[in-house]
Amino acid sequence: MTKQSKTLVRRATIVAIALLAVTMLAGRSVTADDTAQTAIKRTRFLLLDSRIIESAENARLSLGRTNKSKHNPLMEEDKPWEKRFDNLYANVIYDKEDKLYKCWYNPFIVDRSAKGMTPEQREKRYRPPRGREMAICYATSKDGIKWEKPELELVEFEGSKQNNIVWRGPHGAGVFKDMHDPDPARRYKTLFKGRKISVGFSADGIHWGKAIECPEANVAGDTHNNALWAPTLGKYVGITRTRGKKYGRQVARTESNDFLKWTKPKVVLEGLDKAYQTYAMPVFFHGGIYLGLVAIHDQNTDRVWNELTWSPDTVHWNRVCAGTPLIANEIGYDWGCVYAGAYPVFLDDEIRIYYGASDGHHNGWRNGFLCMATLRPDGFAGYEQLAGGSNRAATITTKSVLVVGSSLCLTADVATPGYVKVTILDKENKELAESESIAKTVTDGEVQWKDGFSFRSLKNSEIRLRFELRAAKLYSFSFQE
Repeated sequence: MTKQSKTLVRRATIVAIALLAVTMLAGRSVTADDTAQTAIKRTRFLLLDSRIIESAENARLSLGRTNKSKHNPLMEEDKPWEKRFDNLYANVIYDKEDKLYKCWYNPFIVDRSAKGMTPEQREKRYRPPRGREMAICYATSKDGIKWEKPELELVEFEGSKQNNIVWRGPHGAGVFKDMHDPDPARRYKTLFKGRKISVGFSADGIHWGKAIECPEANVAGDTHNNALWAPTLGKYVGITRTRGKKYGRQVARTESNDFLKWTKPKVVLEGLDKAYQTYAMPVFFHGGIYLGLVAIHDQNTDRVWNELTWSPDTVHWNRVCAGTPLIANEIGYDWGCVYAGAYPVFLDDEIRIYYGASDGHHNGWRNGFLCMATLRPDGFAGYEQLAGGSNRAATITTKSVLVVGSSLCLTADVATPGYVKVTILDKENKELAESESIAKTVTDGEVQWKDGFSFRSLKNSEIRLRFELRAAKLYSFSFQE
């Protein structure tokens, strides 16, 4: 057996074990203390949240389909100071106040570039130069597709300030706009690795104050260091990286009440074994849970892809379909590495995930790009009918949830002649109502009920939901007025 064959077999075994673990977790609670909840009070529920699933029969949880933009790559290394995008570590937001897409990214501005190299030249070993240096650069877009790199005249590079550099030195900077903080001078925040893990503040995202070191949070940090305001915790959470002897790279978490004093980082996620190490993991809040886009570095092939994780509290993380990429490597601009940027942009008709892509091995010569992949709304993962064998419909039953709206809405993909049906159950498993069949793809589509049943009558009640699926994939349900 060749070395490559052994690697594939080994990886297949690891994936099988991981998928078995996911299957075993389906239908039981996975909370901070791993105890069952009574009724869960939320307005939106992603079906990937295994805490809300009581049982799943003839069904499987699978990842949603990402579609890579036909406009990819959106941005490339086309400026003298963009020597190597490397992992890019993009942070993209749509600023509703300014009606503008904004991107802060982290290229190496002192490095050796692969631009213009022949394939033969790129076969030679890449060695980083002495004095290698990163910077935070800034770009804007009106539509999120066509990007501009403004000449800000702020930071000198090789004798000129005609560039889009806003800060030289920060490594793996996570940048976000914080509407929670009442201080306008701290509206934009960044967490990064300088001499130590550090933070910075800005009123406009362009003009930044001096770095403030956070020695209590210091770890290796040579990754995309992300931070967010965690609404369910009432504090800031930082996600960085450390290293361990058994699994190599590990995702670590720190927290802060004021974005200045941070706790000692603790490991919250690591690879399935040392061959598949966890790298960066941008984290965001959606649908009542925290989602993570973890980069997996294959130590055998030296390539990187992204997988999906979720957590109820940013501490306990669960991998979804471990071993299966959410954003996969393909031929061309992202063949070698895929690093999801921080903070997907949620639009009415799609979720935009921006990512740093490169066409070569992680530790080799490579050209870098900013790219974009999209998901349908709430389309991170969903339940569908098991393929092959039985012709039975899939049945998913939830645990008790508290009705906090006047209508029940579903998000699902339905193929012809498929359908989704809903039955409402009380705590004693008595059927209260049955829905009409949903026979088309819907996004927050309101469920209609048989025999004139009024869902409004259940408001503030505890119910369970039983979904029946055939040729369909159910992503989420929500309570709406």
